[in-house]
Amino acid sequence: MLVQFPRTGPGRSRPPGTALRPEDLVRRGVLRPSEALERISAERSKRASEPAALSRAEPLDQALRVRQILAELDELIGLEKVKDVVREVRAFVAIQQRRRVVGLKTEPLVLHMVFRGNPGTGKTTVARILGRTFREMGVLSQGHLLEVERADLVGEYIGHTAQKTREQLRKAEGGILFIDEAYALARGGEKDFGKEAIDTLVKAMEDMKDRLVLILAGYQHEMARFLDANPGLRSRFPIHIDFPDFTLDELMQIAGAMLSQREYRLSAEAGQGLRRLLALKLSEGTRNAGNARLVRNLIEAAIRRQAVRLLDQPELDREQLMTIESEDFGER
Repeated sequence: MLVQFPRTGPGRSRPPGTALRPEDLVRRGVLRPSEALERISAERSKRASEPAALSRAEPLDQALRVRQILAELDELIGLEKVKDVVREVRAFVAIQQRRRVVGLKTEPLVLHMVFRGNPGTGKTTVARILGRTFREMGVLSQGHLLEVERADLVGEYIGHTAQKTREQLRKAEGGILFIDEAYALARGGEKDFGKEAIDTLVKAMEDMKDRLVLILAGYQHEMARFLDANPGLRSRFPIHIDFPDFTLDELMQIAGAMLSQREYRLSAEAGQGLRRLLALKLSEGTRNAGNARLVRNLIEAAIRRQAVRLLDQPELDREQLMTIESEDFGER
């Protein structure tokens, strides 16, 4: 423990940068033993208060990495309520970690989740971002995402399901196990092997609670019925996130982003044509109407048609190679 050399009399200031231990000052007659003990006690109290200072913020490098990952979340089109919930989860984890540092009681970090929404609404993308965020925050050791479905968990004979499910849990340890169309595990009733998979998962959620996050994903109504039929299961998933279908404007933004990444662009007429196509799909009210997969399929089909249209032209400039026309969406 070091203390700065004190003044020893009128007009005599301490030498710059000089530091002596309290016991050295006692030997020199500068301090009485009782004064040295007071200084030692004060230094110890100061050090004891340092964890409180550490609790004010995450380490700078960790905070920067987390912000970089969450910036990817912000870049996703739409999903504003989803982004809010993800930030709430991140803040909750960070504050519990800070409370632990200063010796306060903490809430259990039960981060198992239910994602409800149609395919192509960003569920898998958000799950990957969560995995990387939790890794940087020290909640998960790996932060990887393992996607599975019923066929990966349910076996063909008694005992086979538990074995298959435990194998997937082993692969997911340290990261996120993402079960798509999770309600399919209960589609066969009490005698179905899917119940054995659910029981194995429930046990793992407790046994591996510090090493695994489980996310159940699927259609809105099917997931609601699944959880209503399994009240014990619902209580184990404190975080529920709804993924809405994209609006027409959001689908057009997604199309623009997909084309830009591929170095294509829409002509004015093609943009109007794509908007008409998407509006028609939305009016039909199908489950896949308001999602990014529909947009991707339409874009990829248009790129193929553009290739056919351009193939026999002897000379092509950059603009022609980049531009998607309305006829490439099947419009005449």
